[in-house]
Amino acid sequence: MQVARAGHRVRDIGRVVEKEVSASGFYVIRDLCGHGIGRTIHEKPSVPNWPDPSASDFLTEGLVITVEPIIASRSGKSVLARDGWTVRTADRGLAAHYEHTIVITKDAPVLLTAAA
Repeated sequence: MQVARAGHRVRDIGRVVEKEVSASGFYVIRDLCGHGIGRTIHEKPSVPNWPDPSASDFLTEGLVITVEPIIASRSGKSVLARDGWTVRTADRGLAAHYEHTIVITKDAPVLLTAAA
């Protein structure tokens, strides 16, 4: 993912994710996103899976983030179940969740979750 280099904005990642997902006939669930990882999980910045204009933070060298698109078959709408944890598609379509952890560098991202 060439946009995951120092100097790019977080929303650039979302632009690429949504473009790839929609080109395959699927939808990203916009309510859920990736995040920064540091001393705790789910740190800033939020990493949306679409080109959210508010995701204006710059990617900086050494930043560790997750990119985790939730891809749906019918629509990008989601609902939270009564248990307060389970998220499902509003239209009961199929969905899949992918996650990769990436270290941002000047030249190219380092994918920490690559298959061996």
